[in-house]
Amino acid sequence: MVLAAGLLQIPVIKKAREMGVYVIAVDDDPNAPGMTLADKAIVPGGLINENKLLTIAKEEQIDGVIHPCSEVAMNVMGHINDELHLHGISRETAVRATNKHLMREAFETYGAPSPKSFCTDNVEEGYRMFLSINGKAILKPSRNSGSRGIAEIEPGLSFEVFAPLFERSKKESRDASVMIEQFIEGPEFSVEIIVWDGKVNVLQVTDKKTTEAPYFVELGHSQPSLFPAEVVNAVKDAAVKGVKALQLNDCAAHAEVKYQDGKPYIMEIGARLGGDFISTELTHLSTGIDMVAAAINVALGIEPYLKPVAEPQGVAIRYFTPVPGVVKDIVGEDLLKRPDVYDAEIYVKSGDEVKEVKSSLDRSGHVIVTAKSAKEAIVEAENLISSVEIITE
Repeated sequence: MVLAAGLLQIPVIKKAREMGVYVIAVDDDPNAPGMTLADKAIVPGGLINENKLLTIAKEEQIDGVIHPCSEVAMNVMGHINDELHLHGISRETAVRATNKHLMREAFETYGAPSPKSFCTDNVEEGYRMFLSINGKAILKPSRNSGSRGIAEIEPGLSFEVFAPLFERSKKESRDASVMIEQFIEGPEFSVEIIVWDGKVNVLQVTDKKTTEAPYFVELGHSQPSLFPAEVVNAVKDAAVKGVKALQLNDCAAHAEVKYQDGKPYIMEIGARLGGDFISTELTHLSTGIDMVAAAINVALGIEPYLKPVAEPQGVAIRYFTPVPGVVKDIVGEDLLKRPDVYDAEIYVKSGDEVKEVKSSLDRSGHVIVTAKSAKEAIVEAENLISSVEIITE
C-alpha cells in the first residue's frame, strides 16, 4: 500500500508494478496523478486517520506499506506496521522522526552533531529562547516538511518583528509548536540511505542549492558531491550517527546536513525516501543502485539489492523560478527534449499566476540532466533553466 499518490510518489508506484507487486494507492485526492497508475486506488477520506487506514490495510491484506517522499502520514504508516507486524518503522519511531524537537533530543542524547535548539508554542518564551542563542537563528515548524514556515532571524531582532515570523511558523506546524535553533551557515547536503537489519547503508551524498534567507527553498540538487572527500566523509558519518540516534531500521532515510567551520551539523532526518526526485531519480542515475526498488523490498521484508545495476553518471536537477506574475508565454520548451535531459516538466501554462518562491510548491518546473560528471550536468541544467523562458507580466 502506497500512502499518497502525487507526482513524487509516481516512481514508487511504477517501480513496484514493474517488480510484479500488486499496488494499492491511497490518497484523499481522487485525481492525484498516481491513482490511475496503481492496480487499485482508494480514497480514504482522511489520509492521516490511523484507524481508518488500518482498517483498509487489514481488508486489503497488505504485505507492506510505504509513504515515500512525504511525512504527512508517517504516523499512520508506523501504526499499520505495529498492528500488522510488518517491516518498517514503528509508530513511536515515526513520531520521533517527524517531530523536530524530539529529533534534536535524540541527537543530543546519542551525541550526533546538530545545532543548539529549543521548542515552544508560546511566542514570548520563543523570543527569550532566541535571545539566549546570542546569534543568528532559524525559526521552523516542529512538524512539517518542504521548507514552509522557515525564517532566518538576525541578532538584535525586536519582538515586534519576531512575533509575526513565529506565528507564521506555528501556523505551518502540524503540532502548533515552533523550533528556534542556532543558524548554521555553509554548504548543505543530503545523504540517501537504506537501513536494513540494523545496518545503515549510505548510497549517496547530494549537493544542494537553495534560495537565500528567509525561505531557503531548494532550487536544485546534484550527485555525486563535488566536495572534498574529507567533507563528504564527515557528512556521511554525521548522518549515520543521526540514523542510529533515531533508532531507524528497515526503512529508507534522507538526512539533511550542513557543514560549517570544519564540522557537520545534522539539520533533520526523514525516515523515508527523499523528495524533489533525489531518492527516486537522482540516486539511481548517479550510483546505478535502484534505491526505489530497495525501499519497496525493505517495506515487504525482502533484503534489498544494494549494488549497481547500471553505469553511474553525473546528474543534476534544477527548478524553474520565473519572475512573479501571470504567465504570458513559454519560450524554448523544445530544448527540454534534448537527449541529455532525463526528465523535465513545466508546471505552469499561459494564464497561470506565478508567485514569489516561498516554498517548494511555488516552483514552476524542473529539468534533470545527466552527463559524465556532476559538474557538467550542473552546467547544462543551469543553461536550460536560463534558455527556456517562462515569460510573466
